[in-house]
Amino acid sequence: MEPFRILILGCGSALPTLKHYASSQVVEVRGKLFMVDCGEGTQMQLRRAHLRFTKISAVFISHLHGDHCFGLIGMISTFGMLGRTATLHVYGPAAFEPMLNAQMDMFCKGLDYEVVFHPVDTTAHAVVYEDKSLTVETIPLQHRIPCCGYLFREKATLPHIRRDMIDFYEIPVSQINNIKNGADWTTDEGELIPNHVLTEPAEQPRSYAYCSDTRYIPTLHQCLEGVSTLYHESTYTSQYEERAQLYYHSTAAQAATVARDAHVGKLLLGHYSARYDDEEVLLQEAKAIFPHTLLTKEGMVVDV
Repeated sequence: MEPFRILILGCGSALPTLKHYASSQVVEVRGKLFMVDCGEGTQMQLRRAHLRFTKISAVFISHLHGDHCFGLIGMISTFGMLGRTATLHVYGPAAFEPMLNAQMDMFCKGLDYEVVFHPVDTTAHAVVYEDKSLTVETIPLQHRIPCCGYLFREKATLPHIRRDMIDFYEIPVSQINNIKNGADWTTDEGELIPNHVLTEPAEQPRSYAYCSDTRYIPTLHQCLEGVSTLYHESTYTSQYEERAQLYYHSTAAQAATVARDAHVGKLLLGHYSARYDDEEVLLQEAKAIFPHTLLTKEGMVVDV
């Protein structure tokens, strides 16, 4: 099975601390790298992770608060200094386009590569990116400004051919693709060999949902049903539930409730308030509702 994993570059919230970087992640799917949010310090974290900057093909910005996008223009500039030639695709709220263009006019003239901006409708659940192995959908969220999450879905692959059966029935190579696509095989003696004997089922497609800053949405689980891994902001404990509601954030218990109701495989917590020296209190609150919960931290790699 090809890699599908998440690298946590930053999981803090808006107030800078010495412990956590601002929000940023890299999603690796079948050899392709995508970035989700790009807060300050993202470049330093990429260096620490020994990731090749040039392999990042697209950046998905959830909303226009600085701890989620202040690092982007610096990274675009660095890409230019490193001699990047491949197009960089940037997805984000439509209001970001004029700001990004103004920053690039000021700081990034003469790039040898193109930056293509794709405005997304943060109020719609829609596919905004697709290639032969993956789709990326928006997840409408509720924050103080337009905001959406992103859902990375692996496309289903064809069944695996059983080599022993191919050899036993002396099936020519020219017929393998037909069999992968569901065809049976008839031997020279007229015996019909059903497809399920010749193949093994493909792996179940995996999925990853990134839910950035949002207050608790009771219906959110409906568009997250059955995802393999969910990242959901958990800025506060339930002690500060009123504050979370006021500032359109979530508690760890609320994140766990979404994960439980959506029947996800595992839950990742992040976007911690700077008030917590030890996030274990967030973890214990979430695990009481959804046991398969992990705290994210910088440098952590999670297999989806």
